[in-house]
Amino acid sequence: MATQYTARTASAIALCAAAALFLGACSTGKESTASDASVAPVTGKISMTYLQKQGDQEYFIGEAEGAKAKAAELGVDLKVVNLGNDANKTISEVQSAIAQKSNGLIIVVPDPAVGPQVVQTAKDAKVALLTSDDQICASGPDPSKCAKTDLVPRIGFSGAQMGGEVGKRAVEEYKKAGWNPADTRIISAWKQDVTVCGDRVKAAKETFDAAVPGVQNIDVATDNTPTGAQDKIAATVTANAGVKNWIVWGCNDENVQGGVTALQNAGFKADNVIGVGLGAYLACKNWSGDKPTGMKAALFINGKDVGALAVQTMYDKLKNSKDMPAEAFAPTTMVDATTWKTSGVTCS
Repeated sequence: MATQYTARTASAIALCAAAALFLGACSTGKESTASDASVAPVTGKISMTYLQKQGDQEYFIGEAEGAKAKAAELGVDLKVVNLGNDANKTISEVQSAIAQKSNGLIIVVPDPAVGPQVVQTAKDAKVALLTSDDQICASGPDPSKCAKTDLVPRIGFSGAQMGGEVGKRAVEEYKKAGWNPADTRIISAWKQDVTVCGDRVKAAKETFDAAVPGVQNIDVATDNTPTGAQDKIAATVTANAGVKNWIVWGCNDENVQGGVTALQNAGFKADNVIGVGLGAYLACKNWSGDKPTGMKAALFINGKDVGALAVQTMYDKLKNSKDMPAEAFAPTTMVDATTWKTSGVTCS
């Protein structure tokens, strides 16, 4: 997310874990002025469309399931659309949803550059708009450069909190391994035009550096897929011959899985790799057998929680004219080979 956290926001995020125990989510407590106040309340049955990038990915499958379950509970008509990675399809599907009389749109964009057009299309039709997972801006293609008031309300996870948890676990694994900075490199892998990815990686770096200064970090630009990350990280490892130990983190499980695989293919043993995933839906595959793995842990993010919270937030807006918060966050849990099965992780 592009928002820079104020003290009030940071405090709210810090309380999220405790609040999640009772409420299942956490809000920054601030309202977004990018939400269109001209959207009228719906008196009859509510219709929503949930448009997702990469709808066949395990996380987004879970998100759709959570959204459908909440919609059924609330008596809402919900249509889920898989946008894949097609930015052009995003606009046509938004227009189609509006033509089909959808009262509210919840969207995970494949590319934040389409944000202004999506916002304007929804605004012209007086249809409520909410994003989940990834941020979009009403006034420009890059949410990281957007005024706070132009950011569309978002349901998802706190990038700062998630990255901090990843960095914290990496510190624990590093100290347990007894490595030294001179022999170690960190790979930070992510799709660098996705704002929430940058937030996660930045927080991981800051948390790790505060506890273990002096370990060199290498940024690797990827497409956020396992094969894309594997190819880019393999080239990075080749270019850094002589490094004995590697730490890998990134925007999602795909990046870390790609990195762990690349290092394994390059001949590195599991004891020389610390991978900390983000998602756990791919990381858990490494823990299903008895073979040692460089994937040491992963932050479990449950898409079902986000989907359900997004539908509830949109329902409250459409039914009761309740202002949508600038951001609301679902809880996360760090898991590893010993805990993932009891934490509700679904392996893709």
